[in-house]
Order: sequence, then structure tokens, then C-alpha cells
Amino acid sequence: MPPEQFDPFDPETTEQITRAAWYYYNDGLTQNRIAEILGTSRIKVSRLIEKGLQSGLIELRINSPYSGCLDLQQELIAAFGLVDARVVPTATDLPPAPRIGRAAASLLIQKLEPNDLFAIGWGEAAATTMRYLAPILRQRDMSIVSLTGGVSAYMGTTGLYGPQSNAHLIPTPLRVSSPDLAEMLRAEPYVRNLLDMAATARFALMGVGAPRHSATLARYGYCSGDEIELFRRRGAVGDVLGYFYDCEGRILDLELHRHVVALRPDDLRRIPNLAAAAAGPEKIDAILGALRGRLTNILVTDEDTATELLRRL
Repeated sequence: MPPEQFDPFDPETTEQITRAAWYYYNDGLTQNRIAEILGTSRIKVSRLIEKGLQSGLIELRINSPYSGCLDLQQELIAAFGLVDARVVPTATDLPPAPRIGRAAASLLIQKLEPNDLFAIGWGEAAATTMRYLAPILRQRDMSIVSLTGGVSAYMGTTGLYGPQSNAHLIPTPLRVSSPDLAEMLRAEPYVRNLLDMAATARFALMGVGAPRHSATLARYGYCSGDEIELFRRRGAVGDVLGYFYDCEGRILDLELHRHVVALRPDDLRRIPNLAAAAAGPEKIDAILGALRGRLTNILVTDEDTATELLRRL
């Protein structure tokens, strides 16, 4: 008997197969746990996965435009004029960062080409993505350039940073002690060349920060809790590369920005494929601001976050 054929015109079944496959292969959940999440039986989950394998929808990776949630992806692309989007199914009992990082890595693996120059920014999501992406970057002989100082703090765990690597990292902290020092460092030929190189990248990846005491900038000591509170009261809803912006994505006039060693927002916007990886209720305002301000044109997020972003239009 020939294998059961997958019907591309049955989006409901396709979505069920993809959800089951994502939870099973990407998140490592048992079929019993998947059945609980989907509100069905373990036998039905087993049949969905089997049907996906027989039809070719599932291979060694989830080989489907429905990876994540196609409808939400297309709605995000249309609503915000995005180049692309990836939405992963929500799993409330799993931490979001590894799942979003894995999805961002999967998207970039599909898009990056051999010998590409790939720019990497600051943030927990960017660091997580790089751990998944590192083996592919080495295999394809791609070069990496940082968008900010401070990236070497987490690049060392990826195996991509060293004397024999193709990683070109700005050798400064993200934030320095004075505007004069920041300007002097940006004017140094080596740093200036790296910033110019970053502006020529075809793809870039960064995280989106929220002005909270638990933000990555605060955890790494680049901002104090008092500063974060001040920025929030001045209208900050998020930051990219250490630059804080308001709900419309307008960069605020903050003293901090004169201390930052990073590609400037206007240059960042010129990168044609600018991916941001972020999810969670605490990131909604930050993601919305980044989208409205054209600080990103590719979004990787989860189902609940995507739904709320569209509701808030």
C-alpha cells in the first residue's frame, strides 16, 4: 500500500501535525504530554506524527511552511510589513529563550548562504541562537561581525571566537565610562572598520530588551536599576543594542546613548534582513516599539506573543 498522502489543502490537519511534531522533536515532550497540550489522545498524537512522516511533511527537521503557526506568521508579515516571521507554538511550562533561539537558528540556517557576513547583536536571545547556529556557521565558512561591544562575553561559549575563527568582534564593552571615551573608541580604525563592516551585513540578529530590573543590560552591569527606572519614566518601552526607544520606536535622547559603542540605529535600519528574537508578555511593548520604529523586519516569537501583538494594532 502506498504511503498516505499529505493534503496541502487541509490547513487544520497540517497545523495539528506540525504542532505535534514541534513538541515531539524540538521540545522533546512525550506523546502523553503533547496529548494534554493539544487536548487529544496519545494515540491521535502518534497517528499525527506517523502521518507527517509518511507524507513527507516531517523529515529530519520539520519541513513545512506551518512550522510554528502559519496564519500568525502571515498576519504579522502583512500587519507590520515584515520580510519574514517565525511563530513557534506556545508551551507554558517550558522556558521561552531556548525555544525562540532554536527557531531563530532554524530560520537563519535556511536563509544564510556560504561566505555570508552575519552581524550579531547584544541580548540573551541572540546568545541562545548563536549556540544553536554555531556548527552551521563553521561548516559554511561564514564570517560574523558584532553590532556592539560586549558580545565576546557570550560568544566564547559558542566555539566561534578565537585566533582561527571568522568572528570579528568589537573589542570594547557595550557601555563605557564617558561620551568622550566612547567617541574615541568608535574613531579607532579597528573599531571603525568593524562598525562599517557590520553595516554591510546581509543578515543581522539581535535581542529586544524591556526596561526591567531583570533586563540583560542590568544583569551584566551596563545599567543600574535606578537608570532602568528613569528610562522607563522617560517613555522607554524597549532597547536594541543599548539604545532605548519609545512606543513608536523613536530613539530617546538619553545620556546613556552617548556612552554606547555600537552601530547607530540609522545604520542598523539599513541592514536588509534584520531579525529580532523575543517573546513573553513582558516584551510586548518592546517588540511593538521595535516593529513600529523599523528597528527589525524579521520577527521570531511565540504564539501568545504574536496573538497579543496583532491584538494591540
